[in-house]
Formats: sequence, C-alpha cells, structure tokens
Amino acid sequence: MPFRITRVLPLVLLALSPLTSAAEDPLVLAPATALAAPALPESHEPPATAEALATTDAPPPAAGLPTSEITPPPALPHAIDLTTTPDDLFVRIRNGFGMPNLNDDLVLSQQQWYLNRPDYLRRMVDRSSRYLHHIVEELESRGMPTELAFLPMVESAYNPMAYSRAHASGLWQFIPSTGKNYNLKQDWWVDERRDIVAATSAALDYLQTIYEMHGDWFLALASYNWGEGAVARAIKKNEAKGLPTDYLSLTMPAETRNYVPKLQALKNIFGNRQLLAQLDLPAVPNRPYFATVTPKANIDIKVAARLAEMPVDEFVALNPAHNRPVIKSDTALVIPADKLETFQANLENHQEEDKPLSKWQTYTLKSGEKLEKVAPRFGIALADLKRVNGLNGRLRTTAGLTLLVPAGTGVGSADMAALPEQPRLPSADPAPAAKSGTVIVKKGDTLASIARRTGIDAAELRRINRLKNDRLTVGNRLALAAPTKPAATKTATAQTGKAAAKRPRVTRYTVKRGDTLYSIARQFKVEQQDLLRWNGPASKSLQPGQQLTIQLAQND
Repeated sequence: MPFRITRVLPLVLLALSPLTSAAEDPLVLAPATALAAPALPESHEPPATAEALATTDAPPPAAGLPTSEITPPPALPHAIDLTTTPDDLFVRIRNGFGMPNLNDDLVLSQQQWYLNRPDYLRRMVDRSSRYLHHIVEELESRGMPTELAFLPMVESAYNPMAYSRAHASGLWQFIPSTGKNYNLKQDWWVDERRDIVAATSAALDYLQTIYEMHGDWFLALASYNWGEGAVARAIKKNEAKGLPTDYLSLTMPAETRNYVPKLQALKNIFGNRQLLAQLDLPAVPNRPYFATVTPKANIDIKVAARLAEMPVDEFVALNPAHNRPVIKSDTALVIPADKLETFQANLENHQEEDKPLSKWQTYTLKSGEKLEKVAPRFGIALADLKRVNGLNGRLRTTAGLTLLVPAGTGVGSADMAALPEQPRLPSADPAPAAKSGTVIVKKGDTLASIARRTGIDAAELRRINRLKNDRLTVGNRLALAAPTKPAATKTATAQTGKAAAKRPRVTRYTVKRGDTLYSIARQFKVEQQDLLRWNGPASKSLQPGQQLTIQLAQND
C-alpha cells in the first residue's frame, strides 16, 4: 500500500501569513535586511473578564440577575474559505501550504537573489504555467504539501530540457539510476525523466519514500538533493556526538545547505499577493492546461503539432521526453486541453484521407554495413541520416544499431528543414567518460558532490583512491581514473592476460526497497563480509537508491 501523507484541517476558516495586509506584510516595500519569511499576524489581546466588561456609567440594572455588556470578538483577518475554488492557481497553492517555515539568513539571502531578478521569476512562471496545475493536482491527491510545486523552480527553473553535469534530466532532475529505480524508461525512443506526467509521478513517489524514512520534510528535501544515504550518515554522526539531528544541525554541502532556503524563499514570494503584484508576476489559471491522447500508430512530431494546430516548439515543450522526431505508437501525447477536440477531429480526417502519420521507419544496421551505404539506399543524404538519428562523426556504428530512415516515397529538403530540434543530450544512461587528472577537495565538498560534478560514481571514486569511507580532507587530491601500466614485454603481456582472466568482474547494484545484505549476497553468490569490505561502513544500513560495488568471478 503506497504511503500517504494527510493534512488535517480544522473545520474553521484559516488565516495564512502570506495573506496579511500590506501594513503587516514584511515583504512589501521592506529593505533587504527585513526580507524574512512572512510572519504570523500579531495575536489579539486576550478577552477581558466579565467584571471588566461591565459598563461603569450605565444606569443600574433592574431588579433580578445582574447584566453586563460583552463586546463581540474580533474577526479573523483575511479568512480563507477552503470550500470555494479559487481562480488563481497560486491562491490554491497557498491554501495547501503544509510545511513549517524556515527563518534564517540563508532564506533572506536566497529571497533577495530572486527578488533582484524579477525577469527570471517571470520566465519561470511562464514556463511553469503548462505544468503547474497537473503537479498541484497530483500533490493534493496524495495529501502532500503544495509548496512542493515550487521544487522544480529550484531544480530546473521549470525547464523540462534541463540537463546537469551529473546527467540529471528533466523538471525534477532525475539521474539515470534513480530514474530507473522509479520505473522511468530511458531508451532510444524516449527518456521519461523528461516526461511531464511520468517524472512528476516518480518524483512524488520518491519524496514520499524519503519523507517516510525521516518523518521530516526538511530532511526529505535534503535527501532529494544530497541522497538519502548521505543524510542518514550525517544524522548518525550527530547522534554519535550527542548533537541534535534536525536539518539545521546537520553538517552538509553548501548546495544542500542552500536547497531548502531556496524553496522557502520561493514560498515566501509566491505566498504574498501584494508582492506578486509589485513584481508583476502573471497569474496562472486554476484549470487543467493539458490532456493526453494515445495514437495507435507512429506519428511524426511535426504532423502531431500540425493536427493540434500549434507551433512545433510548443508541442515539444509539452512532449519533451522523445529522443526522435517520431513518437512511437501507443505512447501518450500531451495536447493543450483546449486543442484536444481539434486534434482528434483533424486526426480522423487525416486517416480518412489515407495520409501517413509518419514519413519515417526504423531500420536495424546489419553486420558490416556502413552509414555511407545505407543513406543512398533509402534516398537520403548521409548528413541528413546522421542528423535525424542524432549521430555525430565520432560515433562508432555497430551491427544492431537502430536507425530512422525514410519510408515510402522518402523525404525531401522541406521535410528535413521542418524537423524539430532534437535534444542534444548523451544517450539515456551513458557510461561515464574516461577522465584523467585529479580534483582538489574544497571546503564543503563530499564524495557525493564530487561524483555528481565529475560524472563518476562515488563507489568508483572510492575504489580508484582506495578510500575506506566517504570522509574527505580539504586540500587532498582525488584521482579521477586509475593509473594504467604499459606492458613491458610480450611475455609479460601474456602473463598479465592470464592473470586478468582470473580477476573478478566488477558490477554495481542499486539497492531497492526491502533489500538486505543477506538477500543481495545470496542473489550475487557472494559473502556478506565481502559486501561490507567492498562498500565500506555505509553498506551496514542500506537505503533505496544506494549503489553497491560487487565483485563477481569471471565465470559468473
């Protein structure tokens, strides 16, 4: 049964701090040093006693029970009726805030950074308007705090094509391994880390999992950025020292230390109506922006955009997961809700006229075939064949490689000119490029942050540098590749080859929920003590998503 987080709301009208009046609002026309999170309104004086409320100059009461005048209680300021549906999506988000507020200098600093860049905020709001309603719907259906809808602003500035040096991709910035753990398909056709619907579902699943692990949203967010294993180790270190284990008390990298303050800063800004008006940030309508439809045949992106009567770049912004200019059959297309009927009607007319939905077909390269021979066979220039398949001159083509080639009458220059720009990204799950050289450990660096920066797995960095644990010393050099030793003679080379045949084969395993050292050792036919030796103390407490190094005999 999936974990569910609920918010219990009292059956009264709620007053939220971002809706205070301009006079009370610390964010309205306040100096930079006063840009703290919106404060709760000042409490009213406690009601006076009945004796104090009695009028002293009133005429004496008639005989009988004594009477006293009681003033009505003051009304709650800016009450919110949660039974009504707001027209503005940001109002709906404010009504669903569920996390505690963080107030410190880092929040003020991040807040000022955003406030100094109103154009940047407007661009983020403009991009988010396509996706925000869907994300809020998903958050509310799971009972999660709605300020999490601002997390893609921190991660990717709501750019679904965002791609980091650590190979993280999409709105929610999944790295390949975590994407696979949460069933995000990454293949020749598609990378669902960039899929709006699939990636949002996976991100919320992941956030729920790490919230359940820590029971604290700040620690869950730190885990989302830094890794749940790293946060768990930081907590254990504080426990061993008798220190508090809350978010503010942990030692963590600078990127993670600023991560929650960035979200809090955005929450403060978008939670304040007067400030949004001053910044001239556009409202986002509280209604679905898109719907989905699933064609039964392959369809060109250009054709799909034409049937929806929308620009190709706008169509790509709603369907950013596709690696090819053709969308595979039985794949859901995301269409603006107000264009869904138009798309379906045009699709029916297109099929009735027996027009093809795609001018492309797939072809599998055979052994010994060269692109120079394949291109003229299908009536396409070699440069165009490479372009449509995202190939470059350095790529080595091998048998079994899938290619898009023209179907039927082929394609012309007009068809090539109309192709949408494809994402210039590496393959879905690239092997880290061989790197040479070293990096110098700086203050705040961790093995995980260096791994993200260099694209080399943390376990591999441990192995290359013969580290017993993840502890680093400022100023030390970390090698990014193991040294290579040239063979001195043919005889030595032959002996080395024989020895290599007996060396273990190294593989990596991503820990899943429910895994134990015993179950993993049994699965790979190795000893638990070896797993601990290969992976260090961190492997004693396994966490989902954690990477383990496993050495297998060559005949396994």
